[in-house]
Parts: sequence; structure tokens; C-alpha cells
Amino acid sequence: MTVLDMRGLTVAIGGTTVVHDVALRVEAGECVALVGASGSGKTVTARAALGLSAAGSAVRVDRLTVAGLDVRAFSDRRWRSVRGSRVGYVGQEALGALDPLRPVGREVADALRLHTEMTAAARVDAVRSAFEAVGLDPSIATDGRLAGTLSGGMRQRALIAAATVGSPELVVADEPTTALDAGVAVTVMEQLRAAQARGAGLLVITHDLGLVAGWADRVVVMHEGRVVEEGPVDSVFAAPQHEATQALVRAAGGADVAGAGAGAGAGAVCEVPGTVRGSEARTSRGTSHGAGPVLAAAGISRVFDGVRAVDDVSFGLARGRVLGVIGASGSGKTTLARILLGLETPDTGAVTLDGAPWVPLDERDRRPHRHRLAAVVQDPGATFDERWSVERVLADAFSGGAERSARGPLGQRVDAALEQVGLDPALRRRSPLTLSGGQRQRLAIARALATSPEVIVLDEPVTALDATVQDAVLTLLEGLRDTTGVAMVFVSHDLRAVRRMADDVLVVHEGRVVEHGPAASVFDRPTHAVTARLLHAADRLATGVA
Repeated sequence: MTVLDMRGLTVAIGGTTVVHDVALRVEAGECVALVGASGSGKTVTARAALGLSAAGSAVRVDRLTVAGLDVRAFSDRRWRSVRGSRVGYVGQEALGALDPLRPVGREVADALRLHTEMTAAARVDAVRSAFEAVGLDPSIATDGRLAGTLSGGMRQRALIAAATVGSPELVVADEPTTALDAGVAVTVMEQLRAAQARGAGLLVITHDLGLVAGWADRVVVMHEGRVVEEGPVDSVFAAPQHEATQALVRAAGGADVAGAGAGAGAGAVCEVPGTVRGSEARTSRGTSHGAGPVLAAAGISRVFDGVRAVDDVSFGLARGRVLGVIGASGSGKTTLARILLGLETPDTGAVTLDGAPWVPLDERDRRPHRHRLAAVVQDPGATFDERWSVERVLADAFSGGAERSARGPLGQRVDAALEQVGLDPALRRRSPLTLSGGQRQRLAIARALATSPEVIVLDEPVTALDATVQDAVLTLLEGLRDTTGVAMVFVSHDLRAVRRMADDVLVVHEGRVVEHGPAASVFDRPTHAVTARLLHAADRLATGVA
């Protein structure tokens, strides 16, 4: 049975056609991966297939059946009767997809409450099972935990649970593993595979070609709004025909995309083809920017509702150096980043910036020095004012809020900043909320760089980017580090990116640092079981096998 049959889809936004005559098919029990560069139209296509096109979009489609239903003329009300029952959907940005003030258990139970005749007790049991299947504590189903209190990775898993709890015939998952560490990502993919084994068709939109090679049956490649290549994963990746596919495969490590981790030791997981590994690269270039720490943490701890999110963490970061922070979802990485930025006050301990007090400190005293420490946060879309254009976002960053337009030299700086992170200056008039997830991430990086900071704290800065753009952004960050001496705290689930960027690595588990050392040592010769598990899970995610 064909659970998704789309032909002749064309979508225009603001008078500009962004998807051209796309055909897409998913069979029951099949996993199809939709891939392509950021802004290629993947998410627009997937959302159009589910009646979720943005307001003001002009959508035309010759044929569109979902779970055997011709949905072309469906009203919003009719669509709501299908989504959650016959179709499960996991959106791209988990942090904004759940109501932060509503119990997560109720959110996930909505699909059952609205579309089944299950009793309240049966719904609770089903939600508990769904949570357990994606690696969440099943007690979350009933303990009233609010979405806003969960980590990004936990929210992503809750969305997977919500999409699969009703046993839909089609599951559409847009970047389902982006916010997850490798271990949890494997758990999530296994849950999606279980849905597939029950007969559901899966459409997975992702930039991660390693995940595609390990888990998908067929791949569909989009470029500039068009499908340019499709076929069995092995065939397409082994001999890509279109130049866009060739570029994606090349950036991801060659034709055998999944081969980097398959059957290799833990250290091989984090190899990045074509680059010098970790601190070896810095040593070979002889970079040196002074020995004193520009950012230092001493014994910082933070407790939430009796749980130690950060527990006695200390480190020093010198100029021109990169500290990688890795660990499972919910291990305290983002809380640590927020403390370093002065957005969260620790219960104990302190942070200094270039030897001067930074945290705890009254924000009035910190404000004159804010430009010295920049951030790229996990959910960039939530940090942009929907009323502002891309141009105004960057003009405001360059001018410290003093100017509200970008004319003359300031406008030239805005264009240069966009080009620096691989964005077309023609996007300057657009709202950030109309950009793709990858484009918003690049805009966030451009905004962070605008103040020429001494330290940048980056929380998952490249996980939303396709391989070609990810490589370009990492190259950009490397160049800035080497030429300006900017120091970086690089928080990420992407072990390849951390291996490439970091001089030293902190491995965090349940708020505590369980391993700390040079990147090459941590990845090649892990001494703690937590580190070894993370590396092994990265192997499994890339290969799809135990």
C-alpha cells in the first residue's frame, strides 16, 4: 500500500516559487529519506504533504493521497482528524513545538484523547509505554512535568513519542535526531524502525547522510526546490549522478557514507575526512594567543527541583582555544552554557571573564562587557523577533541597538556578514522566520560574530546544517579562531564536529565532568564508560546495526 503519493507539487511563498513540480512516494513499511542542502525545499515539501504550509503560501498539487485519502480539498478541520491518528508528524524545532507551560504527558496523550475511544487509564498506560520506548522516564506521563523544564533532547523524544503513540500509517520526521546525542538518537531511530516494522511508512527529512545510509531504504535528493535524484540508498551514494548529490556525499566523507564508523574502533567514529584532527591542526599551524584563561569556571553547581543539573564543574579556557562539551541529552550541557553566558546563576561557584568577575554579577555591571562574550543557542528561531528583517537583526548587532536600519557602510557590513556564513545577501529583506532551519542557524552565527567577541559559546551550532554548509561553517569558525584568537565553548552531540574543532573535551554525565582531556586522547583512548558508550552509539547511528 502506498501511504504517501504526491505528484506535481509546486509551492510559492511571497510570489517566489520555492518548490517545483515535486513527486514523492512512500510505501507502507518503507523508510524514505528526503535530503538536500539547507533551503532546498525539503521541509516546505514535507509540510505541504500534511496540509501545514505556511500562511500566504500558494500550493498547487496534481495528486496527493495520504494513507489512501485524497487530501487535496481537505479543510483544516478535516486535516486535524487525520494528523495524530493516521499520520504522525515530528517538526524540525522541538524547543518550540511543545507548549512550555503544559504537562508533557497531556501533550502526548492528545492524539489518543482526540482520535481514539481509549479510557483515561489506557491512555496513561500507552503514553508511559511510548515514553519508555524513546528513552524517557515513563513517570513523566503522570507527574505533571512541564515541557519548558525539559532539555531540548528530552523534548525531541517527547515529540517522537507523540508522533508514534497512535500507531499511524505514515510518520513524517523532520530532523528527528538533530537535538539528540548518538545514544538517544539510536533509541529514537529504533522506535521509528519499530513503527516501520508494524507497517507504517516513514519519511525522514535529514541532513545526516550517515543516518540515511544506516537506516533508510530509498533516498530522494532535492536541490533548489526540485527533486534531482532518487533511488536505493546504496546505489545513489555509491554512484551519485547529480552534482548536488555528489557535493553532499563528498562533504559527508565520500561515496561510502556509512563506512567511516562501520566496524571501526571508537576513535574512527570521529574522523572528519579531509581535515587535520583536533588539536593536531592547531599545533601544526603554531597558533598561540597567550596562556592565561580568558574564561574560567570554578566549582559551579546548579540544582533544579532537587536535581543537580550542573555539579562542581571547573575548567579554564585560553584565547584561541576550543573546549568541546559532550554528553547525553539532559546531562547538563545547555545549563552549563547558560551559566557561562550569565543567563543562569549558579547555586555555588563562579565564572570569570579575562580574570574579572562575570558570574555571579549584577547584570548592570555585566552589560558594558556583553559584547565580549557571544552565543549561538540551540534554538535560533526562538531568538529572532518575527517583526524584524534579517537586515535589521544584523544591523542591530553591529550597532549595539543604536541604529535601526542598515544603510551605507553598515549595509555593506550586513552583506559581508551574510556572505561570510554562506547566506545570499538577497535574503536581507526576509523575516528570519521564513528561512530554513539551516539558514536561521547561519544567521545566528553571523549575529554572534558581529560584535567581534573574545569568547563564543556555541550550543549545537551545526547540527541543523547539511554536510556542505556544516563544513563551510566549521571552516569559518576555524579561521576566526586562528586569525582573531577568539576562544570557543563548543557544545554538541555531533562527535565528528567536536573532534574537528576541539583542543580539549569535557564529557558531562548527570551534571558532573566524568572525563576531561585533549580531544585526541578522549576520542582515541576514552577512560570512562560514559565516553565509550557515546562513541559506540555514534558507530551504531551511522550503520543502523548493533
